[in-house]
Amino acid sequence: MHWSMSCQKSPTMENTKTQEVKLHTQQRATKRAMFNYMVATKLSIMEQRRKQEEMLQKMIAEEEIRLLRKEMVPRAQLMPFFDRPFIPQRSSRPLTIPREPSFRMMSSKGFSCNSGSELYNFQPTTQAMNPIK
Repeated sequence: MHWSMSCQKSPTMENTKTQEVKLHTQQRATKRAMFNYMVATKLSIMEQRRKQEEMLQKMIAEEEIRLLRKEMVPRAQLMPFFDRPFIPQRSSRPLTIPREPSFRMMSSKGFSCNSGSELYNFQPTTQAMNPIK
């Protein structure tokens, strides 16, 4: 019996019907297009405002320059006094006393530069140099 059941064909299944699939891509595409349009409009409005502000600032600056130039009065330089010539006055400072420059080698307390086997060997100085008066 068991054998006879397995030989029988099962009843045929009905064909499945396709369901209509509704995707939101069309709706999203229209929403995205609206959003892009709004952003582009906002950017163009901001650009127009910026250009208007720049033009206004430029006009204000030009007007200020025009008013400043209008208010400025050209003045001639004063004529020099030819009847009273310039006579320089003698300075009250004492004359400088010349001295001979010192070309001798500085002591070991100063900087020293030894040429030879060593490359330049600089040592710090503690002695202050006398300024020329």
